[in-house]
Amino acid sequence: MTDTSQIPSDPTATDAAEPDVAATDATATTRRASTVGRARPNPDIARSWLLVPGTAPDRFDSAQASRADQIVLDIEDAVDPARKPAARDDVVAWLTGGGEAWVRINDRSTDFWSDDVDALMGLPGLHGVMLAKTEAPEHVTETFDRLGGAVPVLALVESALGIEESPAIAKARGAFRLAFGSGDYRRDTGTSADDLAMAYPRSRLVVASRIGGLPGPIDGPTVGSSHPVLREQSGVAVALGLTGKLCLDVEQLPVINEVISPTPSDVAWAQDFLADFESRGRVIRDGSDLPRLGRAQKIEKLASAFDVRPAS
Repeated sequence: MTDTSQIPSDPTATDAAEPDVAATDATATTRRASTVGRARPNPDIARSWLLVPGTAPDRFDSAQASRADQIVLDIEDAVDPARKPAARDDVVAWLTGGGEAWVRINDRSTDFWSDDVDALMGLPGLHGVMLAKTEAPEHVTETFDRLGGAVPVLALVESALGIEESPAIAKARGAFRLAFGSGDYRRDTGTSADDLAMAYPRSRLVVASRIGGLPGPIDGPTVGSSHPVLREQSGVAVALGLTGKLCLDVEQLPVINEVISPTPSDVAWAQDFLADFESRGRVIRDGSDLPRLGRAQKIEKLASAFDVRPAS
């Protein structure tokens, strides 16, 4: 995966020689109360997944207040091995103190994995874990079981082996959704970032998700600040059937959310089709009606979740 250390720091953060602990705690509590209560789309349809380095606790609150559908505190690739225990402690403290997030944990083959799952088990603010470098279904199941059998596991697939094993991973007990670690996949396979070269692993994850009965997978991040490039790459992901995208910068969030949402014209079509379908007594006229009905119902559901209004 790409380094997540480029996320801009929280402009509201300040340094003080002797901070007023009580005042600091009260401010954090107030800020978290206002952001935690903000409606976010459910993680099964979440579009934008903002990665935040676990070494930057000063950014956790601002990330939670951002436009991200979900935030992921990263204690894996974004953290130097020597700093992982401290980063884990900061993440645990924030989640214990009222914060809410997913956490990207270290992969099953590392010595850090066991400490990660033990530290996170039972934390009230933990929405789920993103398991790095997933290559086998047992990686998911063992993580799920060690977390008490109640915490969803988002399997991050980042290698050739992981891609080929993705149907089995998607069917593993505890698997919630698949995500594509595009940077590490390219490093593992020598594949370029060209859309054609990356179409196979993305499509493989889409098919695997369908086989496993999971929501659509989450695409890897786009590096850089060019909105036209981000818009184009997000559009490619949608065309291939992916329904979310990892991101490294809060400035990417509005573009990702817009591109992965139904368009106003889509919503208008869906509403018109459903109204006509009801007006004729829900009668199926030909073989095209059922696929169109399914598409219209899906668009209506997403439009409601993402507050997309129909074109006039």
